[in-house]
Amino acid sequence: MRTKQVFTLPDAPDMSAEATAYAEGRTCVCGIDEAGRGPLAGPVVAAAVVLPMGYELPGLNDSKKLTAKRREALFEELMADERVLKCISMASVQEIDELNILRATHLAMARAAQGLPQAADFCLIDGLAVPNFPLPSANLVKGDARCLSIAAASVLAKVTRDRYMIQLGAEYPQYGFERHAGYGTKAHLQAIREYGITPHHRRSFAPVAQMELPLGL
Repeated sequence: MRTKQVFTLPDAPDMSAEATAYAEGRTCVCGIDEAGRGPLAGPVVAAAVVLPMGYELPGLNDSKKLTAKRREALFEELMADERVLKCISMASVQEIDELNILRATHLAMARAAQGLPQAADFCLIDGLAVPNFPLPSANLVKGDARCLSIAAASVLAKVTRDRYMIQLGAEYPQYGFERHAGYGTKAHLQAIREYGITPHHRRSFAPVAQMELPLGL
């Protein structure tokens, strides 16, 4: 019988995982997270972040635990801090449809890690293990709530994607992308029924694919 892993999450993420990696001889450790695996439209976005040891930014946490206003403020602080190494990358809707969402997410993560201004020699990745990742890595389940560099990456990825979807909302006002960020809300599904799909919809996702079927099938 398999034993289920149980994690006691800290009140706020810290740099224990980074400290362990550095103690093992690593010289540049990044945290990686993504945003946008579940929506029916828009890219998946990943960010890689290297924080200096001892880094502090009050309120930095898993992006899902933060208000939009707080995420925006933290995003600006992280982007403006030259001590913080960061790279934000995407996998397009076309890549999602061609590869599947899991492989496209891993591709965006790899692009982010490899795009850092200083080469990382170890990556802490939120969630489950990523097979064949191009750099040495370890996965941390619920890493965005446990590991500070992953939390920072979660903020950069989430805000970047939200801003992208707001721009898409201005281009396609009838879909309300700025409100639901491409997720399959009732209003979004109704808009697809009424107006059809855009080039930014993921045709490989079941709700979108089903709405492309001719009537009567």
